[in-house]
Amino acid sequence: MIEKPLEIRLDKFVPRGYQECLFDAIFNLNFKKVMAVWPRRSGKDLCAWNICIQQLLRKTCVIFYVFPTFALGRRILWDALTIDGDRILDYLPKELVESKNEQLMRIKLKNGSLFQIVGSDKFDKSMIGTNAHGMVFSEFAVSEPQSYSLSLPILSVSDGWALVVSTPRGKNFMYDMYNVALENPDIWYVSKLTVDDTKHVSHEKLALDRRTGEMSEDLQLQEYWTSFDMGVEGSYYTKYIDQLKLKNQIGHVPWDPTRKVHTAWDLGVRDMTSIIFFQIEGQAIKIIDCYEKNKEGLEHYIKILKAKDYTYGKHIGPHDIRNMEFSTGITRWEKARRLGVTFTVADKIGIMDGIEAVRSKLPLMWFDSLRCEPLIKALENYRQEYDSKRKVYKEKPFHDVFSNFADAMRYLAVSLNKVKDGTSPEELEKRYREAMYGDQSHMPAVFRDDLPGY
Repeated sequence: MIEKPLEIRLDKFVPRGYQECLFDAIFNLNFKKVMAVWPRRSGKDLCAWNICIQQLLRKTCVIFYVFPTFALGRRILWDALTIDGDRILDYLPKELVESKNEQLMRIKLKNGSLFQIVGSDKFDKSMIGTNAHGMVFSEFAVSEPQSYSLSLPILSVSDGWALVVSTPRGKNFMYDMYNVALENPDIWYVSKLTVDDTKHVSHEKLALDRRTGEMSEDLQLQEYWTSFDMGVEGSYYTKYIDQLKLKNQIGHVPWDPTRKVHTAWDLGVRDMTSIIFFQIEGQAIKIIDCYEKNKEGLEHYIKILKAKDYTYGKHIGPHDIRNMEFSTGITRWEKARRLGVTFTVADKIGIMDGIEAVRSKLPLMWFDSLRCEPLIKALENYRQEYDSKRKVYKEKPFHDVFSNFADAMRYLAVSLNKVKDGTSPEELEKRYREAMYGDQSHMPAVFRDDLPGY
């Protein structure tokens, strides 16, 4: 037991007045259900962790901290550091700790209180036989929705409290819960803040990020102005990427030297040229690397390919790679061939059909989180163009710095049938014809200009 609350150590994050509102709601106003819809990087988990510390020391109790997955709990709280380099767990005075279980991420205090981190995906198994007095649901917008429902009988028996902290992800189940909370102010305490309230990121920095393409306006509205109307609603792939994160399909994906590496390209003229490196292993599509640069010729990108240790299979290029360039008089396909890279041309299909192809293949993909960080960021930011006058999203994608990797991913998704191992008799025949008669061999003779005696 302690006679007075510990000092709240969050001066550099959300202003103290907003922090203390959450403390007051739980400890003084006795709200059993509290929701904090706060901006990204505003100190949501730091504040929630301090609330847990207060409760653990005020009375002997059990508190569970629920993240979307167990692995995210380790990264966001258990092993996390503040911007000053302090361990977040050290906010709990070490002299009050009796033991720590690193594997289970469980802390036992000398007063008998217990604290443990769990994942929402395994919530039902983690909660069997427990008698928790408090539960924090972090990043609830991307958690398993049933985790909160399963907590209600437990908290009802213990007369405990639940704290939901998150940034919006479109009008999903959290948006529904938010509206229920607003309609029941006698049951719920709701705190919804924007960057205008927290001021933890300057408007100048956000404006710079928009101008340089680091973050789209849509994403900023979601992440910093906590808008439920933007973000996922206009994004093509965000919810699919979220699912990959929950399933641990974004992490360390090693290159297998025994398998061929294929590439998918979006060839820019004035825009970026983007390259995705991937391997096929059974049904799995392993995205192992990526590269992007602008204002360079094909020579530069082929040099990048040759500098890597990969053994290459197919190189997928856009359908317009066979278009003649006025400056050189030859196609980019032919120029690349002369430089040692023969492109396989992606099928020409509509953009929306291509986007649907990516959606259908994303569940089979594994991304290396370090080498493919720019690609993952591009896919998360790739979204519909927003009509600010009509307040609706247009059918076509918004063209920005994230579009090029997204286009390369479309070419990858629609061309997977072209990169399978082995060479069919039809493909061998096609290669023979092209070697003997050129790349126009598939055309009727009357339309060709490469035959003898033309």
